[in-house]
Amino acid sequence: MREIRALGDPVLRTPAEPVTDFDRELRRLIEEMFQAMYAVNGVGLAGPQIGVSRRLFVYDIAGRKGHVINPVLTVDDPEEVIDEEGCLSVTDRDTRKPLYAPVARAAGVSVEGLDRLQRPVRLKTRGSLARCMQHETEHLDGKLYVDRLPRTEARTIMLKA
Repeated sequence: MREIRALGDPVLRTPAEPVTDFDRELRRLIEEMFQAMYAVNGVGLAGPQIGVSRRLFVYDIAGRKGHVINPVLTVDDPEEVIDEEGCLSVTDRDTRKPLYAPVARAAGVSVEGLDRLQRPVRLKTRGSLARCMQHETEHLDGKLYVDRLPRTEARTIMLKA
């Protein structure tokens, strides 16, 4: 099983490259990503989180399951919604459980990309699915949820990680 990379690993801070090969290897990678995510009770996982610097993520949240390759995110409703958010790559160093903090995200977003067979994927989302789409897309840009926190809160979390 693929290991989930932790805060401090450079792959998490490096913008991911677009996926160009839609082959058996990609299909296997997507399955491995779901396995790794489920093994730690996650709801979303991006390629860089398992050390693969490619623009794809998987998700299983709010009754919706899927994957998006080369996603492009558009904010449909910029009203900010603050809710608790954690990350499989930002965990307590002792317990290995995600560290949570209140994070502001757009209320509604759309994501367009491709699936593993190069078919178009279009998602118009709100609520927890919208939060997940934003969180995972930011991973592909080399960003983490702690980057959205006030400096003192981010520092507190990073010291525990």
